[in-house]
Amino acid sequence: MKREAGGQQLPVWVRVPYYSGLFLAFGVGVWHFFVPWLYEWFVYIPPYENLIVGIEWTNYFFSLLLTGLSLLLMLYGRQIFGCDESERPARRVLRIFYGFSVFVWLNRFLICFIRPWPLEPIAWAAYGQLLAAALIFLLQLVPLLALLRQARRDGVNR
Repeated sequence: MKREAGGQQLPVWVRVPYYSGLFLAFGVGVWHFFVPWLYEWFVYIPPYENLIVGIEWTNYFFSLLLTGLSLLLMLYGRQIFGCDESERPARRVLRIFYGFSVFVWLNRFLICFIRPWPLEPIAWAAYGQLLAAALIFLLQLVPLLALLRQARRDGVNR
């Protein structure tokens, strides 16, 4: 582990799930840009223009936000894991955004049990969504816990 001014840097085993989870979340965001056409959503929706436009907009902005948040958190990973005292305010804000990303995936995972995806007509989609949400949540949770532990330890040492 490398030491910098202000604290101790987290090990690589914490960074791997961080980038893996964000890369998968980024992939889900990009994939969702194409989901309505890939799976012919509009076959199952009554032909009401307002409903179709609302679903398209919701899906588009969901995709844009998930893709953008994941990409930004990947690009700023060095600052999130950094220990340089001069980057402390930015690091705190970035960690809050990362915590929000983990919170979103926790909710995505929980909704699978509160309001599960129907097994009909495509059972693999229901199971795939559950497994993907669980994997992304766990991959993002591990680094968040390490970051919180580091912040607590650094706060005690100051």
